[in-house]
Amino acid sequence: GRRLLTHVSDVMRRGAEVPAVRETATLKEAVLEMSRGRLGMTAIIAADGSVRGVFTDGDLRRAFEKVTDFAAARIAEIMTENPRCIRPDALAVEAVQLMERHKINQLLVIDEAGALVGALNMHDLFRAKVI
Repeated sequence: GRRLLTHVSDVMRRGAEVPAVRETATLKEAVLEMSRGRLGMTAIIAADGSVRGVFTDGDLRRAFEKVTDFAAARIAEIMTENPRCIRPDALAVEAVQLMERHKINQLLVIDEAGALVGALNMHDLFRAKVI
């Protein structure tokens, strides 16, 4: 029953709980924001407010293979563009299916204009007893 009634908006993190940086941020700024948010990722936001990308713990590990100057690195150069996202009115079980299908642990939640409104990870879904 709970799986059929729980929406993404019921379990997602909102506002200051959602780690996010502008696309002009440095790698250091993105890593600090990712650590602050404790979701294993940070959203990368374009000047118009839309989601441009995501930077995850996995992206950080891969950056060690590519980036030679961490002090000068810009997040837009190493982020994952066009990340998997979900709408807040989707069922939470759809978020689980999307995460399983794409082997990811977190999702950004966007509105119809593509603006960031929240985020969630597998732990949020466990806590809500969706999984």
